[in-house]
Amino acid sequence: MKTLSCLSALVLSGLSFVAQAQPAAYPTKPIRMLVGFAPGGAADYVARTVGDVLGRALGQPIVIENRAGAGSSIAAEAAAKSAADGYTILIASPSSISVNPALNPKLNYSPRDFAPITKVTSSPLVIAAHPGSGINSVADLIARSKKAPGSLNYATSGNGSAPHLGAALFSQVAGIQMVHIPFRGGGPAIQSVVAGDTQLTFGTPPSVLPMVKAGRLKGLAVSKRESSALVPDLPGMAEAGLPNYAIEFWYGFFVPTGTPPAIIKKIFDATTNAMQQPQVKAALAREGTEVSLSASPEQFAAFLTEDAKFWVKLVKDADVKVE
Repeated sequence: MKTLSCLSALVLSGLSFVAQAQPAAYPTKPIRMLVGFAPGGAADYVARTVGDVLGRALGQPIVIENRAGAGSSIAAEAAAKSAADGYTILIASPSSISVNPALNPKLNYSPRDFAPITKVTSSPLVIAAHPGSGINSVADLIARSKKAPGSLNYATSGNGSAPHLGAALFSQVAGIQMVHIPFRGGGPAIQSVVAGDTQLTFGTPPSVLPMVKAGRLKGLAVSKRESSALVPDLPGMAEAGLPNYAIEFWYGFFVPTGTPPAIIKKIFDATTNAMQQPQVKAALAREGTEVSLSASPEQFAAFLTEDAKFWVKLVKDADVKVE
């Protein structure tokens, strides 16, 4: 009996050790979502629109943390250096994942530092001008730039951002020269155009459309070849007179490399559930953004490999530099 008691004690002790060795159920505390731009821009809008619903799906609140600057590299670096435990999610566009590493080899992070979760949204850019600029169409913009090269300033959310590259590609296709004025986010960039400090912007729909609807900016076109049902009042580039120009950008969720697969799957499943909620789709659609989900983290990773080729080629062809 004494032997059996000792054996029982050992078994119970072993079970206790196994229980203690098992990781705690995820998540057990709030999760932070890092945004690489100032409040008021597209990344911030998407994060806050999705955050509440995603938090409910995961059972813990999502805390939005804006780390603006360096074309979103500050937030990306912070995410890359965070613990790989699922409690830090980065919302990122091509600028963080593909463009900035191509522009600046001295960055303190690389794409290998991130595990992709899923793409969440896709959007065109919106080209808009100050109402007093006399630029009322894409044709006006091109004519003004050709008449006086370098006389027009355009504001974007930062060096290497999708709006910056969209404008660089536009200039390349149209054969014009404009001066880039980078800001720390879409909100400040749009405010500079509203104030008349810059003449135009290539901006994200959540940043630009409210000002267009309020009459404080003049919308010229969306950067898709055809018009968008999400922005029905603005022409696509074919109708605007520049059919060879088209560009769209996306946002996706990432976690630090090394995050356990079970946690990645849980975040993927919760994100898929959140993005399919009618109120989320409707809120994003009002700002010219559509839900665009990956089939799996693996499919998103494969997409990123091909997508990076486009953005890196654009950086080189347009001779975009870190200023």
